[in-house]
Amino acid sequence: MGTRQGDSRLSDDANRTVGATDTKPPPNVADVPTTKMLAIGRLTEAATPEARGPIMPAEVRATVRLHLAGKVDQWFFRTDGSGVVFHINTTDPAEARSLLDRLPLRMAGMMEFELIPLGPLRALGFLLTEPAAG
Repeated sequence: MGTRQGDSRLSDDANRTVGATDTKPPPNVADVPTTKMLAIGRLTEAATPEARGPIMPAEVRATVRLHLAGKVDQWFFRTDGSGVVFHINTTDPAEARSLLDRLPLRMAGMMEFELIPLGPLRALGFLLTEPAAG
C-alpha cells in the first residue's frame, strides 16, 4: 500500500514523515539553544604543587558538592596535568562563572577557566530536511 503526498504516517525505516516536502533549512547558529557550559580549567603559575596540596581536599569536596547538586554533570582531569574540564548543567554563563569562582583553587588564584556555551549539533538539522517532490 503506497503513501500519498502529505500522508502523516511514519515510515518504518527512517522514522520520518512519508511524503513530506519540508525543505526548510536547518536552524542558524543563533537559533541553537545553549544547553550546557564547557569549563576548561587551567592551573596558573601560582598553583605550584606545594601551594595546591593544602587546598586540594577542599577543592575536591567543593567539586563533589557541585556534582551532587546536579551543577557539574561530568568532570575530567586534563592528562597533561594542566587543569580540569567540567560539563556544567546551566545555560547561563554568569551562573557557570559564579559556580567556578567559588571553587577553592579559583579563589586562591590558582585556576582560571574558559567557558564555552554548548548546544545541539546544528548540522544534524540537515538530516531532517527532505528533497522537494519532483
